[in-house]
Amino acid sequence: MKPKDDMNVIFVGKRHGQSRAIPLNGLLLCGLVFLVLSTLAAAGWAGYQMAISQFEARQPTESELVAGWKERLQDQKDEVARVRENVQQQIDALTLRLGQIQGRLLRLDALGQRFVETGMVASDEFNFDKPAAVGGPEEDALPGDSYTAPELTDMINQLEQQINDREKQLRLLDKVASRKKLEDELYVQGRPITWGWLSSKYGYRSDPFTGKRTWHAGVDLAGKEGSDIIAVAAGVVTWADERYGYGNLVEIDHGDGLVTRYAHAKSIKVKVGDVVQKSQVVALMGSTGRSTGPHVHFEVIRNGKSENPVKYIQRASR
Repeated sequence: MKPKDDMNVIFVGKRHGQSRAIPLNGLLLCGLVFLVLSTLAAAGWAGYQMAISQFEARQPTESELVAGWKERLQDQKDEVARVRENVQQQIDALTLRLGQIQGRLLRLDALGQRFVETGMVASDEFNFDKPAAVGGPEEDALPGDSYTAPELTDMINQLEQQINDREKQLRLLDKVASRKKLEDELYVQGRPITWGWLSSKYGYRSDPFTGKRTWHAGVDLAGKEGSDIIAVAAGVVTWADERYGYGNLVEIDHGDGLVTRYAHAKSIKVKVGDVVQKSQVVALMGSTGRSTGPHVHFEVIRNGKSENPVKYIQRASR
């Protein structure tokens, strides 16, 4: 007997467990399989199309890409502007500090020039109009590197500290020099004339008019009428007029109880209250008062007592 090729599909009920068999032939089975495969393919294709649609929906448009690039470009421009502004602020700060340093160096140069002019330092050794001489061999094996901003700032800080130290030292030296110059100005020394000779000494002598032994409180320095009579030290004029026996007289107070007198002048070039400098012309040589010819009667008085002017004249030759 030939077996059957048909298949049965059995359905089981929920109520009484009864089953029912439905016979399937080959053609019907093929149809069912094709239907299932078609359904699966349709579902897969629908899912694929949905995924494509969602992917395309997530992709930015061309205008959105351009807008994003512009935004990033603007952010970069803003960052560059901030960096440039920061750099410019640093440059401005350094420029300001360099300007201040330059001003301080100019003052130091002026102070150094004063020392040159006063002779405290040799002008051929210190020329403040030219840069300092520096140099050295170039090392080919060690190429030069540019300074970084922090390194440059440190260098400026060190330079400012050095300038501060030099300013303090030079100010102190200037005070010492000024004090020394003042002492030199007030230091009584030298002759009260630029040309002439000693015609009468300090002390007792024969009076040129009476021939008697009299006290001479100064020295007489003879010369050409109208020649200069100069101050032997800086001071303040306390008398500039005629006085009995002295003729035209100039009296200068040099401080510390020291006074000098210049008598018999032809004319007087200063007035009371004038501050005179060392070697300044205070009168012209003459023969006024009790005099026998053109000369200057020179006196030195300390604390009200006369001293030998020769001692002060000879100081200049020491």
